[in-house]
Amino acid sequence: MACVAWDVERTKRRIYEAALVEFAEHGPNATTIDRIARRAKVNRERIYNYFGDKAALFATVVSGEVGKIAQAVPLTIASPADAGTFAGDSYDYLRDHPELARLTLWEGLTSADRIVDEASRGAVYAEKTAAVAAAQRAGLIDDRIAAPDLVFLLISLASYWAAAPHIARMLTAGADQATSADARRAAVVHAAIQLTTPSAEA
Repeated sequence: MACVAWDVERTKRRIYEAALVEFAEHGPNATTIDRIARRAKVNRERIYNYFGDKAALFATVVSGEVGKIAQAVPLTIASPADAGTFAGDSYDYLRDHPELARLTLWEGLTSADRIVDEASRGAVYAEKTAAVAAAQRAGLIDDRIAAPDLVFLLISLASYWAAAPHIARMLTAGADQATSADARRAAVVHAAIQLTTPSAEA
């Protein structure tokens, strides 16, 4: 019985990982269940049995990946340096998991009016916004940018490199890519600190 359960979980994981790659590369509209099945090396009926239709599978993948970064990179703000840490750690995470940035772009392009798992994801963003707003009220970080917008800017600073790597590559043509990645991270951290440093200290 344990072997059967393990086989099911292993198959689900293969399907999930295959769907993650396919959705990130092609978006939810162009991705097909057949292509996911081929990549996962499973019968397409397994996908329907375990995850439902393509829309449900896309929702599962987006929700799962967003949950992972939320757990891996929390936002606690006691100073502008913490904003830099959050942005730098987010950059690192997305450099290692670029599919997430592309998934959220596809989501915005194809289903912005039907946000996947909106209630629980919204709660995570509300938590981040509350942390930033509290730090602003305490005078720990700059309050000239509204807290929700500041959170969005910090996320954008970290994520667009993974979402549009071709632009980054063109901007750094001829440069050593490993060095460029380190320089980009440093720029992300610096920009986040500049954004959040109170004006008297800037």
